[in-house]
Amino acid sequence: MGKKVAVFLVVFGALGGLTSTYVFAVSRKPPLVAEGESPKSSLPGIHANGIVESYQANGENVNIYPEIAGSIVRILVGEGQAVTGGVTLLELDDSIQKANVEQLVSQAEAANALLDELRAQPRKESLDVARAQVEMARASLKTAQDALDKQEYSYKLDPESVSKAALDNAINGQKVAKANMDVVARQYDLTKAGAWVFDVRNQEKQAEALTKAYVASSALLGKYSIKAPSDGVVLSINATVGSFVSSQGAYDTYTQGFGPVVVMGTPKGTLAVRCYIDEILISRLPPANMLQAEMLIRGTSTKIPLEFVRMQPYVSPKIQLSNERQEKVDLRVLPLIFRFQPSPGMQVFPGELVDVYVGGQAT
Repeated sequence: MGKKVAVFLVVFGALGGLTSTYVFAVSRKPPLVAEGESPKSSLPGIHANGIVESYQANGENVNIYPEIAGSIVRILVGEGQAVTGGVTLLELDDSIQKANVEQLVSQAEAANALLDELRAQPRKESLDVARAQVEMARASLKTAQDALDKQEYSYKLDPESVSKAALDNAINGQKVAKANMDVVARQYDLTKAGAWVFDVRNQEKQAEALTKAYVASSALLGKYSIKAPSDGVVLSINATVGSFVSSQGAYDTYTQGFGPVVVMGTPKGTLAVRCYIDEILISRLPPANMLQAEMLIRGTSTKIPLEFVRMQPYVSPKIQLSNERQEKVDLRVLPLIFRFQPSPGMQVFPGELVDVYVGGQAT
């Protein structure tokens, strides 16, 4: 008898568990399609998850990543602050890059100074020295020539009056003086001609290369200051002073991934809603000129009419979750973008998840 009771209790418990599981699953099923008049919206049609974002002609919020890696030394703005385009948002440690720029400045200045020196040739003082050397060589040649003439004249009068060795020395001395005169005269011409055109051209290229390297290094130095690309509002700053950031962004210890260092939105005013239509419901969408939509802010009864802006005609994997227990994450979705004007006092922020109902009406 006891064994029968135990079996009955096991069977009864199993049936009770299956029944409760089925009832719970049915009651938690997410409303993918609102048939007819939706209980949550006055607009019949398709239910979709949406996310509020800044209104942009293209894209979403402005995600700012640094072009170079470094540690943050200063943050000059705060979250929620309105900024104008070109304003510095934060600065990275640029001490090494500053030293590189200063070094290239010195090298470029030295190269340009040498170029100016070549272009300024011949130097007056150098030309005066070359001219004096020519005069000295000319005088030496005349002295040697006069000595040779005397030796030759004496030899013609009396061959015994001059030794052969003395006459040969006078001849050689005159040749040496003449050769020296030729060398000094050519050196004078070379000095007077100034710098060789090929030396000037080579120095011009070196000065140009160093100047461009300096300009490029200065431009890279400017990348250490992250500036606002346009007017807008700072939505979030995802790093702090001392944090190391790179072109991948800032490391988030909570998500253990990388994200933008700064997220900016458009100036306060019009907001956008990006909703995702499940691929199984795309065929039910009305034509673009007939689209109407309504947004419900979660946790309130506020309903906001939406204006259709555009469709992104590319079906992509679903990435925005609504926290429904049975929500599928292996679906692909079609993004639709709407916009709306928040009324004064309305608490709606970019990044907020909302419910969107999309329907259609003839226009």
